[in-house]
Amino acid sequence: MNQDYIKADSWSIIEEGFDKEQVKSSESLFSLGNGAMGQRANFEEKYSGETFQGSYIAGVYYPDKTRVGWWKNGYPEYFAKVLNAPNWIGIDILVNNHPLDLNTCKRVDNFRRELNMKEGWYKRSFVATMPNDLKVAVEVIRFLSLDLDETGAIQYNLQVLNSDAEITMTPYLDGGIKNMDSNWDDKFWNITQISSKANRGYVESHTMKTNFSVCTFMQAEVYVDDEKSDIAPSVVEAETTVRHSYNSKVEKNQTVTLIKFGGYVVDRNHPKDTLKKVAGDILDKATQIGFDGLLEKQKEAWAHIWEMSDITIQGDVKAQQGIRFNIFHLNQTYLGTDSRLNIGPKGFTGEKYGGSTYWDTEAYCLPFYMATKDQQVAWNLLKYRYNHLEKAIENAEKLGFSNGAALYPMVTMNGEECHNEWEITFEEIHRNGAIAFAIFNYGRFTGDDSYIPQMGLEVLIGIARFWHQRVNFSEEKQKYVMLGVTGPNEYENNVNNNWYTNCLAKWCIDYTLAQIKKVSKDYPNDHKRIMDKVKLGQAELDGWAKVAGNMYFPYSEKHKVFLQQDGFLDKEMIKVQDLDKSQRPINQKWSWDRILRSPYIKQADVLQGFYFFEDQFSQEELERHFDFYEPFTVHESSLSPCVHSIQAAKLGRMEQAYTFYLRTSRLDLDDYNKEVEEGLHITSMAGTWMSIVEGFGGMRVVSDTLSFEPQIPEQWDSFSFKINFRNQIITIKASAKGTSFEISGDKALDIQVQGKTVELVPGKVVTV
Repeated sequence: MNQDYIKADSWSIIEEGFDKEQVKSSESLFSLGNGAMGQRANFEEKYSGETFQGSYIAGVYYPDKTRVGWWKNGYPEYFAKVLNAPNWIGIDILVNNHPLDLNTCKRVDNFRRELNMKEGWYKRSFVATMPNDLKVAVEVIRFLSLDLDETGAIQYNLQVLNSDAEITMTPYLDGGIKNMDSNWDDKFWNITQISSKANRGYVESHTMKTNFSVCTFMQAEVYVDDEKSDIAPSVVEAETTVRHSYNSKVEKNQTVTLIKFGGYVVDRNHPKDTLKKVAGDILDKATQIGFDGLLEKQKEAWAHIWEMSDITIQGDVKAQQGIRFNIFHLNQTYLGTDSRLNIGPKGFTGEKYGGSTYWDTEAYCLPFYMATKDQQVAWNLLKYRYNHLEKAIENAEKLGFSNGAALYPMVTMNGEECHNEWEITFEEIHRNGAIAFAIFNYGRFTGDDSYIPQMGLEVLIGIARFWHQRVNFSEEKQKYVMLGVTGPNEYENNVNNNWYTNCLAKWCIDYTLAQIKKVSKDYPNDHKRIMDKVKLGQAELDGWAKVAGNMYFPYSEKHKVFLQQDGFLDKEMIKVQDLDKSQRPINQKWSWDRILRSPYIKQADVLQGFYFFEDQFSQEELERHFDFYEPFTVHESSLSPCVHSIQAAKLGRMEQAYTFYLRTSRLDLDDYNKEVEEGLHITSMAGTWMSIVEGFGGMRVVSDTLSFEPQIPEQWDSFSFKINFRNQIITIKASAKGTSFEISGDKALDIQVQGKTVELVPGKVVTV
């Protein structure tokens, strides 16, 4: 963990001083995205040092053939890879025919990067002494447009400070890109055409196997001291690249500026035979608006996002920077405009994990998007799963399930399972329950019950059928049991009766049965349509109810807690605080065998169930389970600190809640897990938002009423946030003196604050 690496600032991420050891980490932290595409913060000019080049297009992937030691029936045939896309940002720089390369410069002074989260742009500046002793000053601004979301823009300014010089700027496109994580070193892209016209360049290519067609494009213009150069570029078209070179002879201290527009158009959004024309039309729009005009539109678009999603913290700059960093990257990754897309765990910042969605979306991300966007965004996330229902049924069939039982994938791009670790693919089936819980959570928060009759009930029935078939009846226990599973704690594999999984299975069945009755009563036409489609009869429903009513839950009478799994107490119960610090993190220091035999918990497991279903348990029960399990939790998952922060706050343990909050909000900024160079933890960032809103703000929906129990860490003077609750915007501001509530619109709303009813009236601030 390096807490001095990133400067504390409430609205920006700032790095000062050039450190080659931090380049790959900074490439992650300063990443850009606009929902349609994204890129790591690679240098535009050549860099011969250690770097992880990465550009990504939403929804474009490659099915990399599974690589395992031996094949098992039911294994996915491929692991879907987030594809490293053709590189459009490159600009080679020659000064008197010597390449500018920070790795080989004699000195790099005044190096500074800034990611301005408020306005959505990234700036880098430095003064470099090159091997030929020329001293150059560079300032680069880059952004990915939210208005023209297939376009990015770069302004590259260069001065030679100690001599007249000849400067050659060569913007290029490079289609010869490979993923760092290829299983077989396959060729992922096939280039079909490279072309140029005037100052525009195009690389047309398609992915192997999946056949996504992409046109990568660029256009550049050069200015000397703000006067546009009319010199045509020299063009070199090679097998995988197109390069346009612009030569300028300048006097000392003159500024040469190259403005480059570039990006991608994809046949997911346009007819395949029109891609190059569409790219040209986009460049027409971008150049007509201009770099400065697009930048102003960028600032306006981000101002609109922050108006609703910002959380302000007074008195704690690092905490403020942390939450805004999380909110910023969530909005860069997913804006909810395309129901075919989802939220990958690395977003547009790296390749690790593959896939576009995990159970993280339903368990952690949905609340953020539900409360800070129009509810249509949350609807689109649920629709994504409905659209993949048939694939989920196919996934279950491959494992031997039948009759429409649905097992949603652990990792997917198109609904088909593409994760190939046995203990994850076949055993971590709790992901099914998170999807059902998200359907419930959406209805609870939005008050919109139309999703279930339109789409959700079919999903719930498929999930309930899976749970019904997945259990065994134990003659010894005279209960239904769940064998051979992995819970959220992936440091236990192939265990019996993971409490969280059993709890979810019972809840899913009970909830589905209740929704079938509700739809039958309130939406009879939809009920008939669905029942005719799924062929669901009373005998099957009775079988579900029998399982849900007689599910086994492991329990310790000695400790008065539900057990994480049957054999949990058979372990050597050494608490984390008694572990030698040299052994941490255990996932990097221990063998897998040793981890599996240990009591150590990667992330909330039993406590995840207490988070989902807290209304079923007393405060005393939560406290007992928290005190039992948290001391064995190593928090080596990015999803762990946020759940523990929320529960610590509920227990009134604000110092502990604050510590967990700081860890989740600055997980990447401070590189707690020493892996940020691989990419950011996007989905856990939504958990950071929850740790403030649900943790410190105490926000819940109780008996169909919005409820708050605000608390404030002693390190903060105040904090505030907004919630879109059932199409009414509520502003909450909390301090040690009290909490104020203000509602916009034209309707009053009753809420609960600390268990008491408070009426919110538009135009009036209510302080409790």
